[in-house]
Amino acid sequence: MKKIILGIIATAGAAALISSVFVSCNTTPGNNTKSTADSTAVAGSIVYFDLDRVLDEYDMANDLRSVAETKINSINQEVNRRGSKLEKDTKAFQEKINKGLLTQSVAEVQYKKLQEQQNSFQQYAAQKQQEIAEEQQVMMNQIADAIKTFIDEFNAEKGYAMILTTQGDIMPAPVVTADPSLDITDAVLEGLNAAYVKSKAENKE
Repeated sequence: MKKIILGIIATAGAAALISSVFVSCNTTPGNNTKSTADSTAVAGSIVYFDLDRVLDEYDMANDLRSVAETKINSINQEVNRRGSKLEKDTKAFQEKINKGLLTQSVAEVQYKKLQEQQNSFQQYAAQKQQEIAEEQQVMMNQIADAIKTFIDEFNAEKGYAMILTTQGDIMPAPVVTADPSLDITDAVLEGLNAAYVKSKAENKE
């Protein structure tokens, strides 16, 4: 029975896994410098923008991250609370067993109850882990949709042959190197943030 009790204590550590599931999208590669030159690309050019910078400096992305982090922190706190309670109950039961304070029949009843609590906690932690994953996915879908919608409208005016996104610091991909005049990151950020400000103002009306 002692081995199984130790297993229940270890299960309570699942609460810590919830915290590790959420990887903040706010982490970006080290190179967040502005474009070295204003884009002077003409219609028909193949241009690109730095997606890392956009995700880091786009106001909507930052606002959505803040909301998601608040929700996830709340989930983590509740999971940790329940995990701590399970661990506390298990240790208290273990102490009573070690001191011989329980009869065999009472110990069996309490042990069964602890097993039920363990199973319930495992299900709860798994459910919350799924909620966190869904929260992240919805957030990224909202950001991606807003960027794609803006880029389509942006290029309808600019008429570029192709717009690429590049990511990374040491070896950015797919654009490893290019004429700085083809970097439209500043223009994309300016347009995205302006559109977001306008959207928030319209929603308040």
